[in-house]
Amino acid sequence: MTTLNTTLTAIPEFLVGHWTDPVGQTGCTVLLCPPAGAVASGSFLGPSPGTREGILLAPEKKVERVHGLLLTGGSAFGLAAASGVVRVLEERGIGHETPWARVPIVPAAVIYDLGVGNPQARPGEREGETAARAASSDPVLRGRVGAGTGATAGKYLGVGAVPGGLGSVSLERHGVRVGALAVVNPIGDVLDEQGSVLAGPGVGPGALAFTPGEVESTTLVAVVTEHTLTKADCRRLADSAQTALARVIHPSHTFWDGDSAFVLSSGVLPPADPLLLGALVQEAVCAAVRDAVRSAASGV
Repeated sequence: MTTLNTTLTAIPEFLVGHWTDPVGQTGCTVLLCPPAGAVASGSFLGPSPGTREGILLAPEKKVERVHGLLLTGGSAFGLAAASGVVRVLEERGIGHETPWARVPIVPAAVIYDLGVGNPQARPGEREGETAARAASSDPVLRGRVGAGTGATAGKYLGVGAVPGGLGSVSLERHGVRVGALAVVNPIGDVLDEQGSVLAGPGVGPGALAFTPGEVESTTLVAVVTEHTLTKADCRRLADSAQTALARVIHPSHTFWDGDSAFVLSSGVLPPADPLLLGALVQEAVCAAVRDAVRSAASGV
C-alpha cells in the first residue's frame, strides 16, 4: 500500500535527506532542487542569524537559482556541512555555469543546539555529504531528526524547554500547491490552531526568570512551489513566511532569535494568484511548525 506523501517532497523534483546524531543531539537536513536549480530568495529576522550565501539571495544580486539548501545544527560550525552538499552536486554536474566550472549554489542556515547534547558533536562536510546522498522524494522523516534533532522550544524560563524538532507539510488549494519544512528552535511557545500553547511553559515572557543567551534560538523555514516566481516574488513570500512564524510562535522574532525563511520555485507551472499563494505559504509554515513539535513529542 502506497503512503500518501503530505510533506514537502510531494512537490515534484525537490528531494530531502537527513544526517542525524541521536547521541550528540544534532544533525543536518539537505533540500536538493531540480537539476536546473530553483529561483530562490530569503528573509532573515532577529539579530543573530547564522547563514551561508544569505546575501546572494537578495533580489538585486545576480545569481537567481540555487541548487540545494542546507539547514543544520551545530551553530556556525555546522555551516561547514554545505561543502559536502556542494561536492555531491559537483559530482552530478549540477551548478551555476561559469567559463571553467559549474559552481553549485547551496545557501545554508543554522540553529544553536550546542547546549542540548555534546557541544563537540557538529555536522561537518562529511555529514552534509551523507545527507545529500540520502536525499529522496520519499515522505520527509520528521520529529527529532536531521537539523531538528537538538531543537527545543519555550526556552524563556531557562528550564523546562520542550522538543522543537523538524516538521514538514504540503498543502493544495484551488490547484495551487506548496511544500514547507520547518526546524523549530524558538525562545517562545508554539501555539496550536486555536491559539493555545502546544509546546512551551505557556506563561509568557512576563515570567522571565533569566536572560537567554544571544545565540540559543532560531527557527528555520523552507517553502517550495512549482509555480513560476521571480526572485523578488520569492523574497516577498519569504517575508510572508516570517509573518506566519509570528502567528504560530509567541513571542516570536525576539532579541535572541535569528529566524531564516527561504522560498524556492522550480518554475514549471504558470504563476499562481499572488494572494492565494501568499495565504497558502503562511498556512503551510504554521502547519509545518506545529507538525515539528507534534512529531517530536510523539516520536514520529
